[in-house]
Amino acid sequence: MMVTKREHWDEVYRTKAADSVSWYQPTPEPSLRALDELQLPATAALVDVGGGASSLVDCLIERGWSDLTVLDIAAPALDAAKARLRDDAARVAWVVADVTVWRPERHYDVWHDRAVFHFLTEAEQRIAYRHALEAATAPSSVVILATFAPDGPERCSGLPVRRYDAAALAAEFGSAFALEREWREEHTTPGGGRQSFQWCVFRRR
Repeated sequence: MMVTKREHWDEVYRTKAADSVSWYQPTPEPSLRALDELQLPATAALVDVGGGASSLVDCLIERGWSDLTVLDIAAPALDAAKARLRDDAARVAWVVADVTVWRPERHYDVWHDRAVFHFLTEAEQRIAYRHALEAATAPSSVVILATFAPDGPERCSGLPVRRYDAAALAAEFGSAFALEREWREEHTTPGGGRQSFQWCVFRRR
């Protein structure tokens, strides 16, 4: 029987501890550094696409950010984050959705995606992602995006991925988004493995 994307990710988070998955970071340092360099106010609206059980939202709450949304296809991932945040969970908007079919109802100053886009192996999925991105951003909005680099893994969590360098990501997003900064990260997994990531910061024109 064919397993849907939602069923796949629900099962991942039901069967694995949030701090044991390969993409786990004790502190989301690359994301925080990117936000620091952008010098955005704590009132900026940020959506963490595929945020799942990531601790980015915890760090931003600690920094005084007040307009936070976390979107993920897997409800168990968001439940793990809510349980960890306890009372602070009420300060976040939680959205269970597949970003490729999500219809945002507002604009965000920051679109943050660490490791969702590279799972979109079909052209129509990437087109749908861009439609959501364009609907959720306005001129001057910032996009912080991380995917596996060309020498990164070919699969993750049992699924195939597409790998990118900065030029390939810029081509995917087109002329509506200007590439402002790019860098590579060597991520160490909880099991001690190494994964090469490509990070990019784009600004909506």
